[in-house]
Amino acid sequence: MTSLSFHPVRLFVAGAFAAAWLSPAMLAGQSQPVAPKAAYKVPRTPWGDPDFQGNYTNLYESGTPLERPQQFDGRKLGDITPDELKAFKKKIQDDTIQRFETPFDAPSNWWQVAYKLDDSAQAWMITDPEDGHVPALTPEGQARARSARQTIYAGGSDSWEDRSLYDRCITRGFPTSGMPTIYGNSSRIVQGSGYIAIQYEMIHETRVIPIDKTPRPHPGRNIRLDMGDSRGHWEGDTLVVETTNFTARSVYRNANPDTLKITERFTRISPNKLRWSVTLDDPKTWTKPWTFSMPLTMNDAEPIQLYECHEGNYGLRNILSAARAEERALAAATKP
Repeated sequence: MTSLSFHPVRLFVAGAFAAAWLSPAMLAGQSQPVAPKAAYKVPRTPWGDPDFQGNYTNLYESGTPLERPQQFDGRKLGDITPDELKAFKKKIQDDTIQRFETPFDAPSNWWQVAYKLDDSAQAWMITDPEDGHVPALTPEGQARARSARQTIYAGGSDSWEDRSLYDRCITRGFPTSGMPTIYGNSSRIVQGSGYIAIQYEMIHETRVIPIDKTPRPHPGRNIRLDMGDSRGHWEGDTLVVETTNFTARSVYRNANPDTLKITERFTRISPNKLRWSVTLDDPKTWTKPWTFSMPLTMNDAEPIQLYECHEGNYGLRNILSAARAEERALAAATKP
């Protein structure tokens, strides 16, 4: 990219020359209106679709809370000034480092300071409802949440089945795979005529999404996927993707896998920004639909890295073996 620089003397001379050339009548007249800035023109693929292909990262929104923080009660996303946002994100970053960092492992926490505070776009993610909070749970949703909490609290390390799907390197689920965390925030989009694929750095899960003028129907309800079944279509320059057919084991926020529908909207808003908006609609879980949104930044300097995680990895084996070691130590300590 070409950088521009301006020399003050040259600007003065150019300005003086322009003033001398203009007639008094012209100088006395009203200034010409400034032409509005042209809207960003989305590039096209060879077959004519908006071109979204590239390496993306959500790292700059790492630490952005899903819901509106208490300190911003009564405020709207657009009301938060850049200075307020930077100070807010800096505190989140500092608190995270303090929570995890110890004198001997400080160098290993480089990812905690990797995201760029100046590039963070927002103070929270929920854009609808306006209060910035997840809507209330239905009675059925409350019962399901209680059951999930009991399962988590009752869980342990007796078996690999006691651990989460993420511990077992199976899935982060959807849309969690696309949301920022402390590392593994890259993704990649590739396109072909009639299809778009999104691969996530975490566990390298890939969604292959067919795109039709009239969205094709989802498969029968007996077909279930951890990432759901996705169908896409274009609305102007926006890609709209509807996903259903979730599994109970990985469904987002304990929603009902039979009734959850997730609608995404991808819109390229600048040469290096893609706006990702996600609407969750499940009348069996929440009292009304809700939406969160964030920018994805195209950056070839942050491509997907190796993610050497699998169900038989050392981490899971060590969790289970450490639990057995603790049990042996406790048994030896309490042995008469």
